[in-house]
Amino acid sequence: MSETSHGIGGLTYDRKKRSLPGEVNIFFALILIVAVFEVLGQVLPYMNGQSFLFDTQDRFDTIFNEARLRIIILQVSIIGIIALGVTQVIISGGIDLSSGPLVGATAMIVMSFAQTELVNGNPNPKAVFGEWAFDLPVLIPVVVGLLFGAMIGAINGSLIAYTRIPPFIATLGMFLICRGIAQAWTRGQPVSFPTEGFAALGKGMMPVFWFLGIAVLMHVIMRYTLHGKHTYAIGSNEDAARMSGINVNRHKVRVYMIASMLAAFAAIVLSSKNLTAQSGMGIFYELYAIAMAVIGGVSLTGGRGSIPGTVLGAMVFGVIQSGFTYIKLDAFYQLMAMGAIIIAAVVLDKVRQERAASRS
Repeated sequence: MSETSHGIGGLTYDRKKRSLPGEVNIFFALILIVAVFEVLGQVLPYMNGQSFLFDTQDRFDTIFNEARLRIIILQVSIIGIIALGVTQVIISGGIDLSSGPLVGATAMIVMSFAQTELVNGNPNPKAVFGEWAFDLPVLIPVVVGLLFGAMIGAINGSLIAYTRIPPFIATLGMFLICRGIAQAWTRGQPVSFPTEGFAALGKGMMPVFWFLGIAVLMHVIMRYTLHGKHTYAIGSNEDAARMSGINVNRHKVRVYMIASMLAAFAAIVLSSKNLTAQSGMGIFYELYAIAMAVIGGVSLTGGRGSIPGTVLGAMVFGVIQSGFTYIKLDAFYQLMAMGAIIIAAVVLDKVRQERAASRS
C-alpha cells in the first residue's frame, strides 16, 4: 500500500496536504506576538529593558507579571462575551453591528432596576424610578436585561430572515435605535449606586469566570448540538440547508437572539463592574467583538470558525492592546494599528480560503 493510499474505496490522501488546526496556528501567533513585545521592551531605548510578560522587579510570587496578565484578561472578558455571540452569527453567514449600542442601552435599563434606596444614609441621588424599584432582588435586573436583549435580537433576526434585509443594514439600523434608547432613557444622565448583590456580578475577576463559563457552554452548543450543526450548515450553503429540512428563518432568529442576549449579559457585567451605567458604554464594542472572531479564524463568508478560536482571538486582541500601551504607543496610533490588524486578518482568511479551494 502506498503512502497516499487510504485503502477504502480507492480514496487517497496526501500527507503534504495536511494542515494544523486553525486554533493551533492562532496559539502560535499569540506566542509570537508576546515575543515581539518582549523584544521591543529590550531594544527600544525609552523602555529601559522592561519586560512585557515577566516580573523583573520581584513584585509577585511567580515569574510572571501577574498585574499585566490580570489586566489583559479583564480587558477582553466583557467584549469576549459579545464575541462569543457574534461568532455564531458570522458562522451563520450574517453580521451584527448592534451589539455595542445594545450594551449601552441595556446597561442604562438594567441599572435602573438595580439601584439601592440609600447612599451613605441619604436618598439615592441618581434614582430613576420610585420606591418600588429600590433594593430589588438581583435576579430582576438580570432578567430585565436578558429580555431586552432577546427582544432586540428577535427584531434583528426577524428583519433579516423574513424581510430579506441584508444583515448589515438591519443591524446598522438597530445600532442607531439602541444608541438612541441609551441616550433617551435618562436624557444622557448616568445611573449609579447599585445594590451589593448586583455589584457582586462584576466584582474582581468575576467577568473572567463569566467569559470562560459561557465560552465552554457555547463550545458545547456549537460542537455537539443541532443548533451548532444547523448554524454551520446555513453559513456554508443556505439553500442546501433549507432543502435538507432546516427551518432557516426560525434558526436565524434564534441565532440573533442568542447573540443579543450575550451582549445584554455583557452589559450587566460591565455596569456591575463599574458600579454605574452611562449611555456611551459599548462604543466600538461591536467592531472589537467582530475583530476577535475574525482574528480567531471565523470566516466572514460564513460556515467556518470555532468558539475556542474566538477565545484565542480575544487573547490575541488583548495582548496587542496591552502591548501597544506597554510600548507607549499613542491612542490614535493604536486605533490605526488595530484597524490594520483587522484588515490583515480578513486578507489572511481570504488567502486561506483560496488555498483550501485549490487543494480540493
